Amino acid sequence: MSDIYNYSQPQHITDRAVKGPPKVREAALSLHGDTAIARFNNRIGLAVTKSVGTMWAAYVFAAITLVSLPAAIVSGQPIIIVAWIAQTFLQLVLLPIIIVGQNLQAAASDQRSAATYEDAGAILEEAKEIQVHLESQDAMISALLDKIKSIESAIRPK
Repeated sequence: MSDIYNYSQPQHITDRAVKGPPKVREAALSLHGDTAIARFNNRIGLAVTKSVGTMWAAYVFAAITLVSLPAAIVSGQPIIIVAWIAQTFLQLVLLPIIIVGQNLQAAASDQRSAATYEDAGAILEEAKEIQVHLESQDAMISALLDKIKSIESAIRPK
């Protein structure tokens, strides 16, 4: 009965086991290539994102924006005050805070992706165990069928 089905593992499974889950470096390579300029740009972008995307940067930017606040207030013009709030304070302070939030969401997403990858690996191993179990059942069913055939031939009138 085990001749009915022969399991063949897809090449993707073997490749994935060797390669592991996707990494940031691989994503950067696929987006920008592996030239010296691309690597330089990736390093600069990552460094700026890591340094600006902190709450400390938000605090520094808030302090910087406060330098021009007295001038905006002294002007007494609502348009200047609104412009200061919208163009100075909100843009400078919210940018790093938004990046911090995105970094937190990205970290959670990475953890979920890693967990999903591990879960998929566990499910694959379970499926392999099921194949082994089915193979042993096939052997038992074959043995039972052979016994039934021998019993049938023994009781069949000649």
